[in-house]
Amino acid sequence: MSHSLAGGHVNAVSAPTTHTSSNKVRRLAGASVGIPPRHLDFQIPEAPRYFLANNATATTFIAVLSAFFPPGERFFMESVRHFRKDITDPVLKAEIAGFMGQEAIHGREHERLNELLMEQGINTRVPETAVKMALKVLEQFSASQQLAFTTFMEHFTALVGEQLLTDKRFQENAHGEMLQLWLWHAMEELEHKAVAYDVYDTIGNSRLERLIAFPAVTIVMLPAVFASWGYLLAKEGKLFDRKDLRKGLDLILGGRRGLISRILPKMGLFGRKDYHPNKKNTKALEAEWREKLFGENGTLRDQVSNLQSLMH
Repeated sequence: MSHSLAGGHVNAVSAPTTHTSSNKVRRLAGASVGIPPRHLDFQIPEAPRYFLANNATATTFIAVLSAFFPPGERFFMESVRHFRKDITDPVLKAEIAGFMGQEAIHGREHERLNELLMEQGINTRVPETAVKMALKVLEQFSASQQLAFTTFMEHFTALVGEQLLTDKRFQENAHGEMLQLWLWHAMEELEHKAVAYDVYDTIGNSRLERLIAFPAVTIVMLPAVFASWGYLLAKEGKLFDRKDLRKGLDLILGGRRGLISRILPKMGLFGRKDYHPNKKNTKALEAEWREKLFGENGTLRDQVSNLQSLMH
């Protein structure tokens, strides 16, 4: 049995013609600046319950991340959308269109992945509720501060994306088809990593707001992450399983080898006065994975329903 993670309503025939045409124009605008919203129809076979290293600790951490994405992506999009009317540069406007399209599809695909995890008994509703509560706190700040929060979280997701694309240990331990979803998401995070920041730059770029963003997001989000992760582990009966914890924590937080611990030293770059996401050039890495995933023999090429339209 396989699960489609895109469903059949990507381009709903019942949608108004003007709305469909507008969406198409925006998709093509994003593609024209290297940020194409790719409509994927992920077909994931019955993955093992513990799809990362056959380990509950590592798998439930990734499940928490997946649960965070749908509400998180909506927060990102809304914070950028608030200032969209203030953007006059045509290139940045096209980049915003690509950013919005990619983030919307990321949220949708992770919603479907989360449903699959729910079917397997991993309750992603708990971390999803936790992140919604955390985001409610961040939504109490000004619109510009919320955009600063987004630029910080985009900094984090870009670092995670780069790590996923280069971490051979993670790739070797992840279930093959499940891994493809994360590699696609990671690559697109790099493609649009500078968009929110460039919007923020355009509206003023307060360094004070950026300096507030780092601790504020950390203080609000980390309790949601660890409480959710602990809850899922407890439900799996693995919260005090030393062997499982040791293996999973090594994969995720294992010093220089850990998926997340390896990016932590780079988080502070965000506070620098001269910070910009593109100061870390990832173009070659993006090109490598575009070819691996969507090139002539790409592993996901056949699952992109709008590939031809994006190529013209």
